[in-house]
Amino acid sequence: MEKVIINSYEDFEKLIGQQIGVSEYVELTQERINLFADATLDHQWIHVDTERAKTESPFKSTIAHGYLTLSMLPHLWNQIIEVNNLKMMINYGMDKMKFGQAVLSGQSIRLVASLHSLANLRGVAKAEIKFAIEIEGEKKKALEGIAIFLYYFN
Repeated sequence: MEKVIINSYEDFEKLIGQQIGVSEYVELTQERINLFADATLDHQWIHVDTERAKTESPFKSTIAHGYLTLSMLPHLWNQIIEVNNLKMMINYGMDKMKFGQAVLSGQSIRLVASLHSLANLRGVAKAEIKFAIEIEGEKKKALEGIAIFLYYFN
């Protein structure tokens, strides 16, 4: 799927209530999980101890940190959309975020996103993006919610 190109607030407005796009799948490898553990100082065995996880975890595998799954959102979002004519874009918040299913080490995830709402706040576009992070081959979503971004157009 090609990236959606946005050049103005009016371009964004046309997408309200519509699916914007679907990203490519990205694998959450054990190496990526370990690097995230190092970055966040969260070395809980369920994430990093592959041998223990095989025998003690209900998943029989290590799992990605939920916040690692969430942290993939900007990378996956950039595969879907290109917003031009910006001074800057700011993450404003999250709403109704829910982790639905653990992502096992080695599974791949992708983003499905739609424009939930858009508001013009004195020249700043407040975009609420309804998103789902899907796990390849699984029906249940890894993560769902609404990401809120502020777009400062030139």
